[in-house]
Amino acid sequence: MGLKRDVSLSSALGYKGQGPYLTYILHRIGGSALFIFFTVYILSLVGVDSMQALMSNWIFQIIVLVFGLFHAINGLRITILDLSPKLIEHFRTAINIEWVAYVLVAGFAVFVVLQNAMGG
Repeated sequence: MGLKRDVSLSSALGYKGQGPYLTYILHRIGGSALFIFFTVYILSLVGVDSMQALMSNWIFQIIVLVFGLFHAINGLRITILDLSPKLIEHFRTAINIEWVAYVLVAGFAVFVVLQNAMGG
Protein backbone atom coordinates (compact mmCIF):
# COMPACT_ATOMS: atom_id res chain seq x y z
CA MET A 1 0.00 0.00 0.00
CA GLY A 2 1.19 3.49 -0.84
CA LEU A 3 1.12 6.52 1.34
CA LYS A 4 -2.00 8.63 1.16
CA ARG A 5 -1.01 12.25 0.77
CA ASP A 6 -3.12 15.35 0.35
CA VAL A 7 -1.15 17.24 -2.28
CA SER A 8 -3.72 19.41 -3.98
CA LEU A 9 -3.04 22.57 -5.92
CA SER A 10 -4.38 24.73 -3.10
CA SER A 11 -2.12 23.09 -0.52
CA ALA A 12 0.88 23.38 -2.85
CA LEU A 13 0.24 27.08 -3.47
CA GLY A 14 -0.15 27.66 0.26
CA TYR A 15 3.25 26.15 1.05
CA LYS A 16 5.51 28.68 2.72
CA GLY A 17 8.94 27.19 2.05
CA GLN A 18 10.58 30.63 1.95
CA GLY A 19 14.15 30.89 0.60
CA PRO A 20 15.03 27.23 0.02
CA TYR A 21 11.80 26.55 -1.86
CA LEU A 22 12.15 29.69 -3.95
CA THR A 23 15.70 28.80 -4.93
CA TYR A 24 14.52 25.29 -5.84
CA ILE A 25 11.80 26.62 -8.15
CA LEU A 26 14.01 29.31 -9.71
CA HIS A 27 16.80 26.78 -10.29
CA ARG A 28 14.37 24.62 -12.30
CA ILE A 29 13.10 27.63 -14.26
CA GLY A 30 16.69 28.70 -14.92
CA GLY A 31 17.57 25.26 -16.26
CA SER A 32 14.58 25.40 -18.58
CA ALA A 33 15.55 28.89 -19.74
CA LEU A 34 19.08 27.70 -20.50
CA PHE A 35 17.69 24.76 -22.49
CA ILE A 36 15.56 27.19 -24.52
CA PHE A 37 18.56 29.49 -25.01
CA PHE A 38 20.82 26.69 -26.26
CA THR A 39 18.09 25.48 -28.62
CA VAL A 40 17.61 28.99 -30.02
CA TYR A 41 21.37 29.46 -30.26
CA ILE A 42 21.89 26.24 -32.21
CA LEU A 43 19.00 27.10 -34.54
CA SER A 44 20.46 30.56 -35.11
CA LEU A 45 23.84 29.00 -35.96
CA VAL A 46 22.11 26.78 -38.52
CA GLY A 47 20.72 29.92 -40.14
CA VAL A 48 17.09 30.19 -39.04
CA ASP A 49 16.38 33.90 -39.49
CA SER A 50 13.68 34.11 -36.83
CA MET A 51 16.04 32.60 -34.24
CA GLN A 52 18.78 35.07 -35.19
CA ALA A 53 16.29 37.89 -34.67
CA LEU A 54 15.28 36.43 -31.31
CA MET A 55 18.93 36.19 -30.22
CA SER A 56 19.44 39.90 -30.94
CA ASN A 57 16.27 40.92 -29.05
CA TRP A 58 17.19 42.69 -25.80
CA ILE A 59 14.13 41.36 -23.96
CA PHE A 60 15.15 37.77 -24.76
CA GLN A 61 18.70 38.56 -23.66
CA ILE A 62 17.51 39.94 -20.31
CA ILE A 63 15.24 36.94 -19.64
CA VAL A 64 18.04 34.49 -20.40
CA LEU A 65 20.51 36.49 -18.30
CA VAL A 66 18.23 36.77 -15.27
CA PHE A 67 17.36 33.08 -15.14
CA GLY A 68 20.69 31.77 -16.45
CA LEU A 69 22.72 33.73 -13.92
CA PHE A 70 20.50 32.56 -11.09
CA HIS A 71 20.89 28.96 -12.25
CA ALA A 72 24.68 29.33 -12.36
CA ILE A 73 25.03 31.05 -8.98
CA ASN A 74 22.61 28.66 -7.29
CA GLY A 75 24.46 25.72 -8.84
CA LEU A 76 27.70 27.10 -7.42
CA ARG A 77 26.12 27.30 -3.95
CA ILE A 78 24.83 23.74 -4.24
CA THR A 79 28.26 22.51 -5.34
CA ILE A 80 30.03 24.27 -2.47
CA LEU A 81 27.60 22.84 0.09
CA ASP A 82 27.87 19.35 -1.44
CA LEU A 83 31.66 19.42 -1.35
CA SER A 84 31.78 20.79 2.21
CA PRO A 85 29.21 18.85 4.27
CA LYS A 86 30.14 20.79 7.41
CA LEU A 87 28.65 23.92 5.83
CA ILE A 88 25.18 22.39 5.42
CA GLU A 89 24.13 23.74 8.81
CA HIS A 90 24.67 27.25 7.38
CA PHE A 91 22.57 26.73 4.26
CA ARG A 92 20.23 29.66 4.97
CA THR A 93 23.22 31.99 5.30
CA ALA A 94 24.55 30.57 2.04
CA ILE A 95 21.21 31.32 0.37
CA ASN A 96 21.34 34.92 1.63
CA ILE A 97 24.89 35.31 0.31
CA GLU A 98 23.73 33.82 -2.97
CA TRP A 99 20.91 36.38 -3.27
CA VAL A 100 23.29 39.28 -2.62
CA ALA A 101 25.75 38.00 -5.23
CA TYR A 102 22.91 37.37 -7.69
CA VAL A 103 21.39 40.83 -7.32
CA LEU A 104 24.78 42.47 -7.85
CA VAL A 105 25.77 40.38 -10.89
CA ALA A 106 22.32 40.33 -12.50
CA GLY A 107 21.85 44.06 -11.91
CA PHE A 108 25.12 44.82 -13.66
CA ALA A 109 24.30 42.43 -16.53
CA VAL A 110 20.84 43.93 -17.07
CA PHE A 111 22.37 47.42 -16.98
CA VAL A 112 24.87 46.48 -19.71
CA VAL A 113 22.18 44.89 -21.90
CA LEU A 114 19.90 47.90 -21.52
CA GLN A 115 22.75 50.29 -22.21
CA ASN A 116 23.57 48.45 -25.45
CA ALA A 117 19.88 48.24 -26.40
CA MET A 118 19.48 52.00 -26.03
CA GLY A 119 22.48 52.62 -28.24
CA GLY A 120 24.99 53.52 -25.55
